[in-house]
Amino acid sequence: MEKMPFRDAEGVMDVNAVINAARATTTETNWRQALPVLTGSMVTLRELRLSDAPSLLAMLATEEVARFISPPPTTVEGFERFIAWTHRERAAGNYVCFGVVPHGMDTAIGIFQVRQLEPGFGTAEWGFAIGSAFWGSGAFIDGAKMVVDFAFDTIGTHRLEARAAVANGRGNGALRKVGALQEGVLRKSFLRNGEYLDQTLWTILDEDWRRAKSVWGPRVH
Repeated sequence: MEKMPFRDAEGVMDVNAVINAARATTTETNWRQALPVLTGSMVTLRELRLSDAPSLLAMLATEEVARFISPPPTTVEGFERFIAWTHRERAAGNYVCFGVVPHGMDTAIGIFQVRQLEPGFGTAEWGFAIGSAFWGSGAFIDGAKMVVDFAFDTIGTHRLEARAAVANGRGNGALRKVGALQEGVLRKSFLRNGEYLDQTLWTILDEDWRRAKSVWGPRVH
């Protein structure tokens, strides 16, 4: 998901009030009340906190990370508004966003997102952005398995889509590594820096994931 919803959170808001309201919302399922903490072999995935804003700014606002995603916030306050927006959208049942926290650290160095493309998440889109210092470390694969598992087993997704610019070799390689299948090229479908880029469409179906899990072994808790 290269079209990160950073701009959706740009409006002025009381970030603490938004987060407190999201926590207080009575909803049908536990993930709408609060995201679970998912623990892998290298990283923990958890709901974003306002204290993650400085580290997300440092990790995601660099040119090498931001070149293939929607422009991220350029200030700590901008990331705080984004974090509050993720809580509000999660409480509404539209979207989830996990912070990626390597073992031994306290703050997030990246994010994994899942948003519904149809009501009920039958078809959903996922995406990720991780600080370049952690590229090639195994953090992506560790986190991606847990996020995709969460989408299929907890949210109830049937078809999970991802889009990556054709020129984004690292992003396409990461999606292939996690078991996604390339379905086609979406011509000039992503506007970045005034230029429309072609994107590759990748998909994972729930039955694909079941087969992959039988190879990888049981889910990591």
